[in-house]
Parts: sequence; structure tokens; C-alpha cells
Amino acid sequence: MYNELNSNRIELIKGDITKLDTGAIVNAANSSLLGGGGVDGAIHKAGGKRILEECIAIRNRQGGCNAGEAVITSGGLLKARFVIHTVGPIWNGGNNGEDMLLENCYINSLKIAEENHIKTIAFPNISTGVYRFPKDRAAGIAVRTVMNYLRENESIEKVIFVCFDEENHSLYSKLIDKSA
Repeated sequence: MYNELNSNRIELIKGDITKLDTGAIVNAANSSLLGGGGVDGAIHKAGGKRILEECIAIRNRQGGCNAGEAVITSGGLLKARFVIHTVGPIWNGGNNGEDMLLENCYINSLKIAEENHIKTIAFPNISTGVYRFPKDRAAGIAVRTVMNYLRENESIEKVIFVCFDEENHSLYSKLIDKSA
């Protein structure tokens, strides 16, 4: 059950993730790591060329990033010190491991944050845009996965869910309130 410890460590806001002053923001990236639309495009645009240069270096080293995996770059021109890039799954009906891959996006991003001594991390709504993951299902996976992770790991002080639209904000709000 959601406990007092978690309630102080999870925050929900509606807004623009690129404006946050946190240890890290998470980018819902594509596998090329070279920027795209939605959150990915906004982060690359606001963060400047340094983020892209670091993504190119990662690609040159490992050949991109698969669904469920995550990598880290600096925050470039953003207020956030780091950007953790994770590739969400493309929704294909729910019978192709999409839930597990989305859960891995959150777990691997949180692990990278811990490895880099990041205390605050902000997540967008991963895979719910052009990747068409059902918003209610994605919100449930996000909230459950983060709550479970925080129960077992104390080094992350705050996780912020950042919703760009009212629909996602409402879904997350109900899930978080229900768990309180």
C-alpha cells in the first residue's frame, strides 16, 4: 500500500517538463536518440546541441537505445542537470510485451538516476503520444512501478510526474489519490 514515505516523494504537476529545475528529466526518446516530436523534440530544442552531440556519441558507442532501456546525457541548456533518455514501446495491441517494456522504462531510468546520485527525477507520459499506448494503462504502470521502486530504494528523494495534457493529469491524479 502507498505509505506516508511515498506520499512525500511523489508529486504530480501539469506543465512543461523542459522548464523543471530537477536533478534529471526523462525524455520519451526514440531508438535513434536523435530527437523527434513531442517531448523528445521539445527537450532537444530547449536543451540545445550539447544533448544531441552526447546522444550521437552514445549511438556511436552502442548503436542507439532499445525499447525499455535508458541512457543519460547532460541537461545541456535545461535547468535539469541531466536528461535520462528512455525508449517506450510502440503499442501493438498489448500482446507483445508492451507492459513489461514500459515498466522497464521507469525502472531503468530510476536505476540510472541512482547510479548518478540524482535525488529528483521528472517523468513525462511515456509512449502515450505517437506510440499510442493507452493512457489509462500507461498511467497505471507508471504509478505502480515508481511506487514499488521507491518502497525498496531510498536514494531517490522525489519523483515528479509531469503531464502535458488534462487527460493524463486526471488519470495520474486518480491513481495517486486512490493509493494514498
